[in-house]
Amino acid sequence: MNTVISEQLFKEAKALFPGGVNSPVRAFKAVEGIPLFIKKGDGCEIWDEDGNKYIDFCCSWGPLILGHNNKPVRDAIVEAVDKGTSFGAPTKAENLLGDLIISNHKYIEKIRFVSSGTEATMSAIRMARGFTGRSKIIKFDGCYHGHADSLLVKAGSGLATLGVTTSAGVPEAFAQETIVLPLNDEEAVKSCLQNYKDEIACIIIEPIPANNGLLIQDPQFLHFLRKICTEQNVLLFFDEVISGFRVGFEGAAGLYDIQPDIITFGKVIGGGLPVGAYAGSKEIMSQISPDGPVYQAGTLSGNPVAMMAGYAALKEVLKEGFFEGQKERTEYFVNAVVDYAKSKGYNFSIYTVGSIFWLAFSENIHIRKASEIDADSMQYFKKLHKALLERGVYVGPSGFEVGFISEAHTKEYLDIAIQAFKESLDIAFN
Repeated sequence: MNTVISEQLFKEAKALFPGGVNSPVRAFKAVEGIPLFIKKGDGCEIWDEDGNKYIDFCCSWGPLILGHNNKPVRDAIVEAVDKGTSFGAPTKAENLLGDLIISNHKYIEKIRFVSSGTEATMSAIRMARGFTGRSKIIKFDGCYHGHADSLLVKAGSGLATLGVTTSAGVPEAFAQETIVLPLNDEEAVKSCLQNYKDEIACIIIEPIPANNGLLIQDPQFLHFLRKICTEQNVLLFFDEVISGFRVGFEGAAGLYDIQPDIITFGKVIGGGLPVGAYAGSKEIMSQISPDGPVYQAGTLSGNPVAMMAGYAALKEVLKEGFFEGQKERTEYFVNAVVDYAKSKGYNFSIYTVGSIFWLAFSENIHIRKASEIDADSMQYFKKLHKALLERGVYVGPSGFEVGFISEAHTKEYLDIAIQAFKESLDIAFN
């Protein structure tokens, strides 16, 4: 596989950007390779600057649920750009996307658009604190909620501990307002709420944790969170930046039939352009300026081009049978690869929900906590990743990240990818 141009571009990039990239995982450090510089994408395929073609299971880390260069989305973008790119004023496009979401998502009443999932989550945390008058929040070890200071924390020692920072530049005082608990542990939650009674503003969770493996939770645990939050007057916050519009239009809230107090969105909502949002009841959302005292603003929030891209994308996913088709394609791919791995006796599984999947070098039926992931297994992923690239299949360059199936992943392409996975697994395990 010729990567001469990507190697040269990476050399140039390292003189311009920290680590040569504008988002850390892109540097390929986890797989010890040279990052590929992507030139174009169409359908489920991408091409790098050297002309190598790949079947893409990264899908821009999830937003491209329709595939690359989808015609309705592209046409909507072109039409919007023809009228201008940004106004810093209200546009009809915001109304269109907002109404489309609220009309088809029974768990929210009002929404505020921002420009990223991180911004959405950061703003929603501020809103939760403003609404409750409390300062501390609970998050779970293994869940990622963007790079806001108070959320860049990990668990300390003990079952229920105040967080410690995972990034330089984050004051310990910030982290001390975040309590980190193990996932899928009801007793830890009960104990924490007792120890910090009347201090907790919200419990934030990825209802489908998908940034540190795919840690599918016991639905009972999520229902427990709803019940105890109601009892303790604590807001339940679902971070659905990944799962929103991926596992169904109503995301995990709809999948598990749970009413969160706050939901954040990203990825799919922008149709491939930078968009995030936070949403909730009218009462809670009334805290946000200019209606209420919690300030949040954004010069490019509700950008008309991004709004129309998201509007076009979500109209497509609302079509009858869309999510059923996504699930069918994903199961076809996953079952074929896993059946082959089992026939060869490989210690390998693929965990999946909706059109999200995770390659796990484990035979455990469930992995519900980050601590249950064998870090040493990532050596197998490095070999697998390299072998897949050589066979024209692109997955994200980290074994802890999930993959995605798009509408453009037809059976024809999946069959090619399945064969590539079989050959690559043979290399990884031998």
